Amino acid sequence: MCEEQTISLVDVLEEDEELEEEASAVLAGSDSDHCSYPQGYVKRQALYACSTCTPKDGEAAGVCLACSYKCHEGHDLFELYTKRNFRCDCGNTKFAELQCKLYPDKDEVNSLNKYSHNFFGVYCTCGRPYPDPDDQVEDQMIQCVVCEDWLHGRHLGCVVPDSVELQEMICESCMNKNSFLWTYAAHLVDDVTEPICKRSREEAEPCCRLKALEMLGQKRTQSGAVFWPSAWRSKLCSCNTCQEHLSAAGLSFLLDESDTVLAYEKKGKSNEHEQQGQDPLMLALDNLNRVQQLEIIHGYNDMKTELKDFLQRFAAEGKVVTPEDIRQFFEQQQSRKRRRVDAGHFYCYSNSHVLCCPKGSFYSDSIYNMEQTIVLLNQMEETVSKSYIVLL
Repeated sequence: MCEEQTISLVDVLEEDEELEEEASAVLAGSDSDHCSYPQGYVKRQALYACSTCTPKDGEAAGVCLACSYKCHEGHDLFELYTKRNFRCDCGNTKFAELQCKLYPDKDEVNSLNKYSHNFFGVYCTCGRPYPDPDDQVEDQMIQCVVCEDWLHGRHLGCVVPDSVELQEMICESCMNKNSFLWTYAAHLVDDVTEPICKRSREEAEPCCRLKALEMLGQKRTQSGAVFWPSAWRSKLCSCNTCQEHLSAAGLSFLLDESDTVLAYEKKGKSNEHEQQGQDPLMLALDNLNRVQQLEIIHGYNDMKTELKDFLQRFAAEGKVVTPEDIRQFFEQQQSRKRRRVDAGHFYCYSNSHVLCCPKGSFYSDSIYNMEQTIVLLNQMEETVSKSYIVLL
């Protein structure tokens, strides 16, 4: 017989863990069961726009994660990633024929919410959708930390850096609207030594770091987007005068390092790990022998292949995959598995041999516990099913 290639069971579970971490990075601390409206204007949360309820000729509106599941299931949604200081609109006067199922007692409008063309599914200065079916150029989308619009790398007017330290970007439009940022960019981005800001004993307030930078007269070309180095926010002046100016411009969040998307994602992943604790699958697998572990690996790989084929049919037909489609897929998996067990046959895998054995037989002088393996496979399928539903 030909030798079969096997992989570590840890590799299999780590692949699942990566999927879950990607989802938690986007959803972070967002509650998938309760509307976020009672929390007021949430500092940062995952948001969606519903083109079914608020078409392009209507008013822009955003809904929280829970409402996207419970109130807008089956609708055409635009994923907005995250937005800051936003309160869920679901069911307010912007939705003519929809009432929020989770928290219907809402104000008519949320006057402090900020909207953009993103809420109608278009992005960047080019005003195109993403992904764009008419755009054949491979390009990345980068979010401005001020206006929170997403822009194509080729439309930023600057070279997109590779350095992981340059994580936050402010687009050219926002730089020009807040011209003092060009002064900071000339010193913080171009790595010019900062002035030492001194004050006399008579001064009640520290000197203004921004004024000190302006006095140095360092200039840079004021065009194109600006990528900022790590921890750049901590170097902004926080004197009373600058705080007032930032507040008047609606930019107070720039002094808050926890406002960054990176901090939001880090917090989300931490919350996810705290809630999950040690993976119960890993605990159970510690008690299995190698034959049982290989059986689970092969069952898992078969399930992954079938799921991939299942999803590819939707892609080929241009259809949207819904959580209900995923549930039906795994229900069919469970049904086929029960028929195999009832028939009294299963497969044992060991090194290069694949043997079909009657239930209850012996293999390599050890009893193969089929029931235990079935339970673990069910748990793995349930985990993958939930991961795909969350990602949808």
